[in-house]
Amino acid sequence: MNKTPDNNPSRPSLPPPAADAAEAAMEEALGAHGSAADRGARLLKPSGRRGGIPAEPHSPLALDSPPIAHPVFHCKDVNMFYGAKQALKNITLDVAPRQVLAMIGPSGCGKSTFLRCLNRMNDTIPNTRTTGTITLDGQDIFAPEVDVAQLRARIGMVFQKPNPFPKSIFENVAYGPRIHGMTRSRAELDEIVCSSLTRAGLWDEVKDRLNAPGTGLSGGQQQRLCIARTIAVQPEVILMDEPCSALDPVATARVEDLIDELRAQYAIVIVTHSMQQAARVSQRTAYFHLGELIEIGETDRIFTNPRHRLTEDYITGRFG
Repeated sequence: MNKTPDNNPSRPSLPPPAADAAEAAMEEALGAHGSAADRGARLLKPSGRRGGIPAEPHSPLALDSPPIAHPVFHCKDVNMFYGAKQALKNITLDVAPRQVLAMIGPSGCGKSTFLRCLNRMNDTIPNTRTTGTITLDGQDIFAPEVDVAQLRARIGMVFQKPNPFPKSIFENVAYGPRIHGMTRSRAELDEIVCSSLTRAGLWDEVKDRLNAPGTGLSGGQQQRLCIARTIAVQPEVILMDEPCSALDPVATARVEDLIDELRAQYAIVIVTHSMQQAARVSQRTAYFHLGELIEIGETDRIFTNPRHRLTEDYITGRFG
């Protein structure tokens, strides 16, 4: 049986909880003339989420990154399937020039899968399917006329584990420019090798042994050699899939310093499980969860004032 409200004026009413009382007092002090911004600010929790209004994964509250004026990559409603299993769900984001975008999230959330969509490496996996739109400088990378080999020359890739070719240090760097016909003389090739190794911070360490095997270098040196090999073909974008996961702290610091230097010339997208690394090297951060893009924004804001509960739970270590 439904109870009717007790309107007995003689019964004393219970005092409201402290938080509610404070909010009511603030409402009364501001009155009906408070601005919309004031009212919105009062609803914000310390984490930045609006009290009582949980953000949905694709709501403007979660995806509040300012628009990129001239993105290198524009990705809209990207879905990716391994057979019948959907690995990515309606991913929409832009990659800005001369910035580092870090993609974070628990294992299996789709960040490496999305990274491989950007240079169509998933095409090499049988029974996969990608839908949606990905453009590089305004050109659809899935258009029939796109040469995938040339596309991958424009989009460099650095993998989780260093993978130098079983060739000399010199030939590791010279291989790409040679097969793409970027040089007309040995002098030009020597210049590309020297400049690439210098920009990768490796020249002083290997200049006297360029004919030694690349596989004979230390792990950190091998990863920097792979970065030199990547930038030798003058890409527009560099993709990095956990490039420091197999390195010691000293080698990691050198690679991170290199990433910071390279962003002056390239757009860089990095997948990392280290939130500290994401905070150190990136200007924008995207958080993925179960194949969905939950939140994207400026790195400082993501780590200090996340808009979505899942983002906050992940960066504070509640899961992942």
